[in-house]
Amino acid sequence: MFVSRIKMYLLLFIANANKKAFIYNKYLGVTFGVNVRILHYPRFGSEPYLITIGNNVTITRGVCFVNHDGGAAIFRNQYPNLNVYGRITVGDNVFIGINTIILPNVKIGNNVVIGAGSLVNKSIPDNVVAAGVPARIIKSIDEYKESILKKSCIINTKDPIEKRDQIIEYLNNNE
Repeated sequence: MFVSRIKMYLLLFIANANKKAFIYNKYLGVTFGVNVRILHYPRFGSEPYLITIGNNVTITRGVCFVNHDGGAAIFRNQYPNLNVYGRITVGDNVFIGINTIILPNVKIGNNVVIGAGSLVNKSIPDNVVAAGVPARIIKSIDEYKESILKKSCIINTKDPIEKRDQIIEYLNNNE
């Protein structure tokens, strides 16, 4: 077990954002769709095999999937084998912002953006942006798209210096 954990961490260290999903699936049992990007090391809880991630999902830094209720431990003197578990399901075309916590028995629909720092304690329907503690719907995905298009900056280069210059020029002209 120790060797496989070391191997997993080494593989994760060199893997790109799309390859990480495959590694987490193989070593932890999280179920992933296709084109899942993991931008850092999320925490998949103590029962990762209860987590299902759809297609075209981005999971950012510090995202935590909690699929059990650890508070049940205070009753273990009375009920030694007491445990409470729940599945977590993330739909297709979902973006999960930095430092989001997703609790047990939550289903996140398709075409959803979860804002940074959110606590998702209830299921989120399709086609919305949700954020906050606890997370609540703040706008439709169409409203979000409209607002993003109004303030977007189109970058036409992969060169980091040119990209920096284009971003600074855009901001100087639009602030």
